[in-house]
Amino acid sequence: MRTGYLSMFVCLLVSGLLSTSTQALDIYDTWVQGALVRGRTVPGHTIEFMKRTVKVTREGYFVVGIGRDTKSEVSLRETMPNGQSILHRFAVKQRKYKEQRINGVPKKTVDVPETALKRIRSEQRLVGAARKVHSQREDFRDVFEWPLTGPITGVYGSRRVYNGQPRRPHYGIDIAAPTGTLVKAPVAGVVTLVHQNMYFSGGTLIVDHGHGVSSTFIHLNKVLVKEGDQLKKGDIIAEVGATGRATGPHLDWRMNWFNQRLDPQLLVKPMIIDTANHK
Repeated sequence: MRTGYLSMFVCLLVSGLLSTSTQALDIYDTWVQGALVRGRTVPGHTIEFMKRTVKVTREGYFVVGIGRDTKSEVSLRETMPNGQSILHRFAVKQRKYKEQRINGVPKKTVDVPETALKRIRSEQRLVGAARKVHSQREDFRDVFEWPLTGPITGVYGSRRVYNGQPRRPHYGIDIAAPTGTLVKAPVAGVVTLVHQNMYFSGGTLIVDHGHGVSSTFIHLNKVLVKEGDQLKKGDIIAEVGATGRATGPHLDWRMNWFNQRLDPQLLVKPMIIDTANHK
C-alpha cells in the first residue's frame, strides 16, 4: 500500500514539474506606457496580445508594445500545443506627460488647408503600410543606440498647444542638431519606406526591426538609403533637416509596434553629449 502511494506521489510530482516547465514566461522589459516589451516563452507556444497573434521565434522570443494611453492593466494569452492556455495579467505603470505651449507659430503651420487633405491621406496610407510589416527579423532584441546626440527639445507623450490650440500628443523624441548632421541606424533593420517630402513629416524614413517593430525618422534634409536596403547598427542613413511642418532643424525619432506608438527613450541609455561638437 505504501509503495502504491509513493508511486502515485512520484507521478504527481513529475507531472507537476512538467506542467510548470511548460508554462514558463519570462518578461525582460518593464510594463510602462510607451514601452517595447520583450519576452520569452517555451518554443512551440503561441502568444496573443491586443487581439493579435504574436510571432514567436524558434527559441521562444517574442515582442509586444503598449502605447501612450494604455490602461493600468493588460493581458497576454499563452497557448500550449495541447490547446491549454494561460491568461497572464500585467500592471502597467501610468505616466504623466508634459505639455508644450508654442505661440507665434504661423497659421499655415497650424491649420491644414483642404487642398492638402488628399495628399495627406495618401501619405498616411504609405506610412501605415510600412508599419504593418510583420517580418521574421529579430533586430529588436539588440541594444538600441541613439541615432545622434544633441539637446532633447521634445519628448514622447507631450501634448503641444500651438497658439492656444491643443494638438495631438507628440509620439517621438526630438533631438536638436544643425541641418546636415548625420543620422545613424539605432539597430539593424531593413528600409521599408523612403519619402523625401511628406506634408507633415518632410523627409521620412521607416526601418523595420522585425516582428512589427519599426523606427521612423522625420523632418530629414536628405534620406541616404533606399527602400530594401539592409542596415547594420550604426550605418549612416540620413541627414537632419527642418522639412515638413518643423519649426527648426532637428531629428524626430519615433518607434512603433504595429499601430502602438512607443517611446524610443525607454530603449536607450542616458545620452552622453560630446560638448566639443555641440557648442
